Amino acid sequence: MRTFVPVNNTPYYIYKKRMIDTSAFQGKKAKYYTVGCKLNFSETSTFGKMLSEMGVVEATKDEQADICLINTCAVTDVADHKCRQVIHRLVRENPGAFVVVTGCYAQLQPIRISKMEGVDLVLGSNEKANLIQFLSERFVNRDNTALYRTYKTEKTKDIKTFAPSCSRGNRTRYFLKVQDGCDYFCTYCTIPFARGFSRNPPIASLVAQAEEAAREGGKEIVLTGVNIGDFGKTTGEKFIDLVKALDGVEGVQRYRISSLEPDLLSDELIDYCAQSRAFMPHYHIPLQSGSDTVLKLMHRHYDCQLFADKIRHIKAVMPDAFIGVDVMVGCRGETPECFEETYDLLSGLDVTQLHVFPYSERPGTLALDIPYRVGEKDKKERSRRLLELSDQKTHAFYERHIGQEAEVLFEKSTEGRAMHGFTKNYVRVELSPAEANDEYDNQLIKCTLGDFNYRKTALKVEKMRT
Repeated sequence: MRTFVPVNNTPYYIYKKRMIDTSAFQGKKAKYYTVGCKLNFSETSTFGKMLSEMGVVEATKDEQADICLINTCAVTDVADHKCRQVIHRLVRENPGAFVVVTGCYAQLQPIRISKMEGVDLVLGSNEKANLIQFLSERFVNRDNTALYRTYKTEKTKDIKTFAPSCSRGNRTRYFLKVQDGCDYFCTYCTIPFARGFSRNPPIASLVAQAEEAAREGGKEIVLTGVNIGDFGKTTGEKFIDLVKALDGVEGVQRYRISSLEPDLLSDELIDYCAQSRAFMPHYHIPLQSGSDTVLKLMHRHYDCQLFADKIRHIKAVMPDAFIGVDVMVGCRGETPECFEETYDLLSGLDVTQLHVFPYSERPGTLALDIPYRVGEKDKKERSRRLLELSDQKTHAFYERHIGQEAEVLFEKSTEGRAMHGFTKNYVRVELSPAEANDEYDNQLIKCTLGDFNYRKTALKVEKMRT
């Protein structure tokens, strides 16, 4: 619980039963930067909301900040590199700012980050739950160099805290963190080392957060986590119980599930969502490889047949469902024959979009023990082919909706630019700058969908009923 209480005309902030003097934060400006997934975004926006409640205002793009917070990702070496670039840039552009780095990269490389010029505080996955406490202690004592230039991280086995998060930042949709950590330890992945083991809060607390979002006017909530389908490890509850409970929250008209492992996507859940009040016909399911040989090398918990069965079941009960699929190319052990198996499987399945990313070698992972390696040239060619296949499938999916009427949840646009929104099944819809109106933000409006926009990334609004 967070609240303010005035004591002798000094604004105090009650955070986890701890009274924090916010005098040093009043009127300070902050910049926030998120690298990585929706879960990271949710956490960053929650940090921003808490600091706002303490009197901190968000700096504009051209203003210098007093506090910079970077929430990092470590899923690939490209993400690592981007994190370092962002840290260097924010330090350079905001001289004298108090710089806090947290997230997965901070957990895995705390010493390296703490030695970077301008970085004041590094918090790992366990410690970021107490970011406000650490920041308040260090920020007001920043003249004591030995005290404030520190890093705090726990070993993977000791990462047990759960930092609640339900926020929208500057977006229209809310992001509700329902789970954290992962017990799977796939051979290519460092996320369990960065996030710890699977854990979650009780359903009642998540329902309360959804109800609060509804009171604030939120109409759509995206459920986020590391391995969402594993929900219940710490409370004995089940993910489908959470879905049913959230479906009953009045005011929230749409829910989306950010990602579900195929082996944890039960037929019972699919069937419930198909007839539910508010869960949208929209799925994001990681495949990673369409070769059983490679899936075994990855230590994945399913085979290609199970994945294909799940896709067909979804389409049987929700023919218009949008299905996004994660695919990794060029991982160790992926021979040309294995890649062709992946391509053929995806070609034959009714999926909508492929999220393609090349394999990146991660220090300390078991994948490094697999002898067969794929060259960078082959990785690029395989990525190109799958991205081309993805474009074909997405285009065909959108094309089927031209001329149909759909309810669109619009999101605020930048002045002078087109306004965008999404249908229930995640078709991106565009309203021209001339027709865009801030009053449409966070409104569900029935529209007749027209042809593609010129970039082929959305369908234009042909007619709307306001």
